[in-house]
Amino acid sequence: MSSSDRSRQPATRTTEITLSTGEHYHVEGDAKDVERIILDAARGSIMQLAWLTEAETGQELAINPEHVVMLRTAGS
Repeated sequence: MSSSDRSRQPATRTTEITLSTGEHYHVEGDAKDVERIILDAARGSIMQLAWLTEAETGQELAINPEHVVMLRTAGS
């Protein structure tokens, strides 16, 4: 892949999640999409976690939706 091909690829948006513990995570996805995943988990079965992908490592991250206190667009 040439450098011009890489520059044409859309940038991946990331969202910063802040938990009630004060921890911050940067996850892949637009803030609205991440919000939807968290809300779906909150409305799901007891102790359903929101599964997201950590932006820096690419690893899956499970978050308890009851502990999310803030979402913000982190960049692209």
